[in-house]
Amino acid sequence: MSKTRAILLLMMSGGGLLLAASTAAFGQESAEQPKQPELDPGQFVEAKRNPQSIWLETRGAAMLGGAIGAGLVIIGGARGISRIGGSAVESMARQPEASGSISVAMIITAAMIEGATLFGVVVCLMAVFK
Repeated sequence: MSKTRAILLLMMSGGGLLLAASTAAFGQESAEQPKQPELDPGQFVEAKRNPQSIWLETRGAAMLGGAIGAGLVIIGGARGISRIGGSAVESMARQPEASGSISVAMIITAAMIEGATLFGVVVCLMAVFK
């Protein structure tokens, strides 16, 4: 296993442990439950909820998932474009006479990756701002 893969695996498992620990911590109930004031009919029904339990409900999970997803999409797009650029430079160094066609193919492929990345970010933002 390469060093990069080992570091990535360590980061992913650490993040999973962090999320698992925070779920247990937020799931615990406090010793004293504060008394909720009576609501007027015009106030929102959501105000009756316990504010400690709304962190990862539907809205919180959508926001967290959208933010993490947008970050992963950007990382994936950046990695793809960097690999294209590196391979194109290597190819141009080996065959300088083909540098024109390599540049055109590189730019077209990078634009396609950028379009897919933008689509992914828009989908993630739609999940956050639903």
